[in-house]
Amino acid sequence: MSAWDDKDFALLRALSRDDTQSAGVLGRQLGLSQPATWRRIKRLQAAGVLAGRRVDLNVEALGFGVTVFLGVKLATRGQVSLEDFERAVTAIPEVQTVQHVLGRYDYRLRVVARDISDFERVLRHRIMTVRGIGDVEANVLLSEERLLGPL
Repeated sequence: MSAWDDKDFALLRALSRDDTQSAGVLGRQLGLSQPATWRRIKRLQAAGVLAGRRVDLNVEALGFGVTVFLGVKLATRGQVSLEDFERAVTAIPEVQTVQHVLGRYDYRLRVVARDISDFERVLRHRIMTVRGIGDVEANVLLSEERLLGPL
């Protein structure tokens, strides 16, 4: 049996939508008192379920109008360590996320750029110069819907 009840999952859904709400506001939404809501939040934090806070940046408002997902296949395993590759690509400011994946590619990168020509510059002069890169496949993001997880 799970240690988490329906109120915990409702609290997690509410926090995932907007984690700036006070325990009092959250409690009113869930039919709990402010202290009871706060205790639940503390219990979820102590259990590692709530691992921290994150800020979602609006990249378009920052002037980045293009998001591209890159599938990256390393040229030869052992030619460059995974740690060295990860360190090199995470140092590129336009790379938002680096995911080590299983499948056709070794890595999936989320890259932002001002426009397609800016992306080409980033790809040619920053990403493709990283030691160990072999095949690369680019997929331009057309739209994105944010969904809450399986809660």
